[in-house]
Amino acid sequence: MNIFYNAAMHLMRGGAALGSLKSAKLKKMRQGQQATMDYLADKFSANDRPVWIHAASLGEFEQGRPLIERIRREFPGRKILLSFFSPSGYEVRKNYPMVDAVCYLPFDTPARARRFVELVNPSVAIFVKYEFWGNYLEQLSRKKIPTYIISAIFRPDQVFFKPWGGTFRKMLRCFDKLYLQDDASQKLLAGIGVTNTAVVGDTRFDRVTDIMKATTEMPEIESFAGSGSLCVIAGSSWPLDEDVYIPWFNRHPEVKLIIAPHEFDDERLRVLEGKLSNGSARLSTFSGDNTPQALIVDCFGKLAAMYRYCNVAIVGGGFGAGIHNINEAAVYDLPVIFGPKYSKFKEAVDMVRLGGAFSINSRDEFERIMDTMLDDSTRHQAAKIAGDYVRSQLGATDAIYADLAPLFRDR
Repeated sequence: MNIFYNAAMHLMRGGAALGSLKSAKLKKMRQGQQATMDYLADKFSANDRPVWIHAASLGEFEQGRPLIERIRREFPGRKILLSFFSPSGYEVRKNYPMVDAVCYLPFDTPARARRFVELVNPSVAIFVKYEFWGNYLEQLSRKKIPTYIISAIFRPDQVFFKPWGGTFRKMLRCFDKLYLQDDASQKLLAGIGVTNTAVVGDTRFDRVTDIMKATTEMPEIESFAGSGSLCVIAGSSWPLDEDVYIPWFNRHPEVKLIIAPHEFDDERLRVLEGKLSNGSARLSTFSGDNTPQALIVDCFGKLAAMYRYCNVAIVGGGFGAGIHNINEAAVYDLPVIFGPKYSKFKEAVDMVRLGGAFSINSRDEFERIMDTMLDDSTRHQAAKIAGDYVRSQLGATDAIYADLAPLFRDR
């Protein structure tokens, strides 16, 4: 890569080192990256040639997961390496049993990228959605290692399509094939001469459907949700979201509310409990003997299974960096409500256009939409649209796997 890109990578690395003095997350990332090379040397021999799958964070991992599990199921002897850049992915999935190794991806400097690729010596490399690391891609290309990106989506405002984006356009030419979410991405790429593409959709739809089929019963949630006229679930909720939706529930004690905060340290939960006027309980101590209006989820791994017991979903993040996973809710035929920052998420744009999801900018807009959700007919119509949309998008994993399966055999 050129000198400016490499200088930026060294600056990022230096910034992370300074930030780690104050940030526990950055400290974990830095320590994890420092351990990566020794870890990989212990895990793999030169002849193992694992399938390497890289995801930035937890959300991208969920997009790659259907393909990972398909490879493991069909080729149980094929070794698989999963790498993350973000602690929010690695720390949650570092013991993921469907792969042979999980590591942090070191910063994309020339020396680290070269050593990483030499140590792993992958038979194939698969990046998920947004990961474009120039030195890693250059090393893979030099060694003629088949390299792909899945569930990718592109927008006109990205650097690839700017006059000064030549360095980044070069990265795209390192992929043997780009598996895209939509036709618009394919047209954008064709406009800059990248034609080794296929529109197959988003593997997240396959993943949320797999989760739905494997969901276990949660009798305590069923009992809680069934004790009111309506139950609404707020998934991956942030304080900015709560300031918008909680006042409506404080005036509607007959409507049940489940809140799954994106983060739930004790101080965060105490503040949240203080906003709720009609009583609340934490899931970890909830017995069902007394049923408050609100149930707060204070543990990981429960949210996806809870959607099935509810009638309407609020998905957080839309008043911050961007919405979280709305497909987890829509797959259960739930209308979905979220904040204004959703334009980068194709499924959200599509569902709003079709009438299965609703974006709100203010408390007044939320209350107007929730008032309509009290009408069974209106709510059921929106719910069917959301569920039908998810079902119409299935099949991306099958399409990608059909193309790549020969590469997963012993090489």
